[in-house]
Order: sequence, then structure tokens, then C-alpha cells
Amino acid sequence: MKAAVIPEINATWELREVPTPQPGPGDVLIRVQACGVCVNDVLATKGTIGFPAITPTITGHEPVGEIVEVGPGVTARRVGDRVGTTWVRGACGRCDYCLLDRPLSGTAAFLCAAPTSTGFNVQGGHAEYMVVAAAETVLIPDGLAAELAAPVLCAGYTSWSALRSAWPRPHERVAVLGIGGLGHMALQFSKACGFETVAITSSLDKHDIARSLGADIVVADGEQLREVGGADVIVSTSSSHPAAADSLQGLRVGGRLVLAGIDPTEPFVIPPAMVYPFFALGNQVMGATHNGPKYLREALAIVAAGKVTPMIETFPKEQVAQAVEKVEKGDVRFRAVVTY
Repeated sequence: MKAAVIPEINATWELREVPTPQPGPGDVLIRVQACGVCVNDVLATKGTIGFPAITPTITGHEPVGEIVEVGPGVTARRVGDRVGTTWVRGACGRCDYCLLDRPLSGTAAFLCAAPTSTGFNVQGGHAEYMVVAAAETVLIPDGLAAELAAPVLCAGYTSWSALRSAWPRPHERVAVLGIGGLGHMALQFSKACGFETVAITSSLDKHDIARSLGADIVVADGEQLREVGGADVIVSTSSSHPAAADSLQGLRVGGRLVLAGIDPTEPFVIPPAMVYPFFALGNQVMGATHNGPKYLREALAIVAAGKVTPMIETFPKEQVAQAVEKVEKGDVRFRAVVTY
């Protein structure tokens, strides 16, 4: 099969011929149709969050495709099913975290002693075929194109989990910080739920796009958010922790800031001037990632219903290196998807 291989740290991705994997007991073989490019794929290429420990090095954790073969013992999936899989597919089942018996989520990647992580310790989705345990797949709703389903498996899953984790009430206002791969979907999810929604972005060229995606108000930073009345929930999809901390200026009484973006260089620190207001207002800071399979199914259903539509740029597999380069530069509006 053909697959996008990372030759070494900081190297350009290459399309190569590699052996096609074979399904074992409990597995399915997926003919990949599309796979999104996440910024974490770029960070993995650089070794910032760990270089993939698989040979050949095939990353990618937003794959969607069709099952073409099932291994012995598989009953819940059939040949012809359209499925996807996610970043964290499984956990070891034996460590202290696993013994808490929590629902499998992205948290397992950080707390499980030996998680199964797509594109990091098992083959990722930037290939024509991949093997996945049947229990580690999710069915793709009928009528939802693979190219639109792929971004939901990480970006959409994360942004919906972040919004849900804050439990916004019907009368509350939601703000989304960062209008990118995650943020453009978080904005739409919020609006689809009926919340008054504010977009926070310092990029002037994204203001009109944010409004077209449903933002009632667009501001540049936390100070401007405060000036327009603040927000009860801020979903930070930004890769800048300082920007997230700045947005605290706009949190209302009892407000919640949800950190859903990853900043590999800066810690999250409450600014000294905000420490007293933070406690006095009863504010909270929480984290969110992939918070459990039910949230993924919910996100897919919302997208399939046409209430949220990922904005994507598609690339044929022969142009996978160009797709990765555009993601690294931040030039994609808003999710790169490679077709295989």
C-alpha cells in the first residue's frame, strides 16, 4: 500500500510503498478514504510531543474509511461499514488510572501507563489501509462524506467535549477563543445549541468568517470581551496559554474557562492582576480533550444533520507534504484533509 511516512524528526513526509497490514482476531481492515492533518501531527514530526514509536512512521489520528475485511471473532462490525477511529483507541487496563474504570477518553494518553495512541505507538491513518480493533472504531453516519467526517474525529470531538464539559445553561453566553481547526467548529457547535456566541480572535482577516459561522459578536481579546459584557463560558481552542489567560478578563461571575488547545511552550498562568478577581468571582479553569465516545457520537450526529460544517481544504495523497506544510504555517482554512 501507499502511506505517508515520516523518515526522521523534522523531515518532510514522503509517500512510500509499505506492507499492507493484516487484521488479527478482533480486528478490522479499513480502506482509508480520508484523514485529517492535526497540528499534533506537525508537533510529532518535530518530536515536540514525542516522535512516533512505530516503523514505518505513519501518523494521523483522523482517519475515515470502509471496512474491507474483518478478523476472527468480529461481530459488531461488517464489511462495508464506514468507520473512523480516534487518537486514543485503548488503554492497558491494569494501571492505577485504568483501575478507576473511567470511560476511555483522551485523558488516557496522559494517565494510562500504556495507551494505544493512533499514529504514536500504532500505525496512523495517513495510509491506504490500516488495522484497528473493531471495538476501537466508531460508525460514521449515513450521508456524511468522509472528508467532512475526518475532522470530527479530533478537532470536532475536542471542541464539542470542551463545550459540553462547561455545562453552559440556556441563558448563558459562550465565547470561543481562537478561530482555527478547533475554534471554527466550537463556534458552530455553540450557535447550533442556541447560545449567544462571541468569537475572540486577534486576526482581523477572520472577523468576517467568524460572523459567517455564527458569531453574534467578534472581539480581539479579553479586555474587549469584558467591554461587551463578558461571557459565562470561554472555550479556549487557542494554542497560546497567554492568550487564554488574557481572556480571563472577560469571565463573568461563576464563569468557566475551558482549555482545549495545546501550548507546547508556555505554561498556563493566571496573571497577577487577575488572581483576586478570579477567586472573588468564583471562576473556574478546567481542561478538556476527547471526553468519551458518547461525545464523539454526538458531534458526528450534529455534523451529519448539517448543523455544523467543517471548513476543509482537501489534498490528494500525492500532496500530503504540502498539506503538512500549510498546517505548520497556519495557512489552512481551517482543516487540511488528505484523501487516499
